[in-house]
Amino acid sequence: VTATQALNLKMGCAPAGPAGTGKTETTKDLANALAKLIYVINCSPEMDYKGLANIFKGVASSGAWVCFDEFNRLIPEVLSVCTVQFKAVCDGIAVDASRIRVEGDEITLDPTCGAFITMNPGYLGRSELPEGLKALFRPMTVMVPDLILICENMLMAEGFVTAKALASKFFCLYSLLKALLSAQLHYDWGLRAIKSVLVVAGSFKRAEPDLSEDALLMRALRDFNIPKIVREDEVVFHGLLHDLFPGIDPPRKQDEAFESYVVKACERLGNHPDDTFCLKVVQL
Repeated sequence: VTATQALNLKMGCAPAGPAGTGKTETTKDLANALAKLIYVINCSPEMDYKGLANIFKGVASSGAWVCFDEFNRLIPEVLSVCTVQFKAVCDGIAVDASRIRVEGDEITLDPTCGAFITMNPGYLGRSELPEGLKALFRPMTVMVPDLILICENMLMAEGFVTAKALASKFFCLYSLLKALLSAQLHYDWGLRAIKSVLVVAGSFKRAEPDLSEDALLMRALRDFNIPKIVREDEVVFHGLLHDLFPGIDPPRKQDEAFESYVVKACERLGNHPDDTFCLKVVQL
């Protein structure tokens, strides 16, 4: 509602909040619900004002939406020019103009276009938005979501009958892993990782509908996370997994054709196809 109000006010929308709270996903889902094409642009300090101008020209003339992800990673000089570019679009929509001028080029304006910017506050290398730019975007605070509820709904959508109990176990495991495992840069126990594991669990469920749901989820959690767990954390990870799923240890899902090709590739390169090495290749 807040995002559509922003568009109704002839403004952009600026969801802000911690990483992994669903800012970009919420914007994409809204566009999907309204049958609008949306482009997600991952911003970086290397982007310049000319590239932004081209994006605004394309979006304004096509009526599509654009979502600038981590917008405050752009450098202040580019942000200040962006204010002028986006204001030209907003002013054109406000006066119901059919054509507008952006960076010296006159383009056709489709008033159904929209712009969204997502920001992660408080990170290193992030710029403060100019006041003029802030005035063009309606701010929207995004809070940390209820992960148990999200897990439960996603499990139900994937066809799991005991979704409520499994969602509690899933959330409990990820909360403990976040608290007890060492702080590695590649570890992610947030919403993105949760979604990835649930999609894998759903594919297991469809492939083997007769296997118990506890075993399916346990296998998804084990096989998806083991490749990224460092050696000193493996004992803790396996301990927590077996505490939550006692007496369950389903065999690893194997793609025999692919694994045979890995062995052949090793032999062709003159390497010994050691089981651990081949497993690591498959996990990658």
